[in-house]
Amino acid sequence: MINLIELVNTVAKGDVSKTAEFTRKALDDQISAKEILDNGLVQAMDIVGDQFAKSEIFFPELLMAGEAMKAALELLRPELSKKEGAYIGKYIIGTVQGDVHDIGKNIVIMMLEANGWEVMDLGIDVAPERFCEAVMNGDFDILGMGAYVSLSTPQIEATIKALKDAGLRDKVKIMVGGVPVTQAYADQVGADAYGETAVDTVTKAKKLIKT
Repeated sequence: MINLIELVNTVAKGDVSKTAEFTRKALDDQISAKEILDNGLVQAMDIVGDQFAKSEIFFPELLMAGEAMKAALELLRPELSKKEGAYIGKYIIGTVQGDVHDIGKNIVIMMLEANGWEVMDLGIDVAPERFCEAVMNGDFDILGMGAYVSLSTPQIEATIKALKDAGLRDKVKIMVGGVPVTQAYADQVGADAYGETAVDTVTKAKKLIKT
């Protein structure tokens, strides 16, 4: 049986073909898609994020790890989308304007879907007006915003202000996350919760709709 540590290492190294190969082997070995996600891909994401924050790797390596991650996620998606658990709620998510990173967002989406959430992905570089339009026209329990570079972080506050100005703030709970985002910043801009990791996001999202 494949050791998921092998998968963690290939993702962290950005080896797309080996990542896909090990993911297929893990599925063939009857390891659940959720376990592969939780104990393989999420751990790899934590390693890569930590290395990037410490300048041990740089943007090209981060992009390669992201490509490896996407290769694994595409193989896991059919199993994760079966939603074996109970339905929890509707979650809308996007990367804020000026930011084109989506590795962390995609991991969060997979984790949410694997835990019973129906997720709408607005994608990357999402303007405040687009977030407002989606909230206005949808029936979502939570809006998630990700900022993955410092320069894009102010767009979280801009989006929350846009929601307030449009009279939509009370229609949805707001969660924020991303490498430069902190609990202190989430409190400062008036978000309802801060997701430090994908696992943390899933845990706090479930608590949010019970409050």
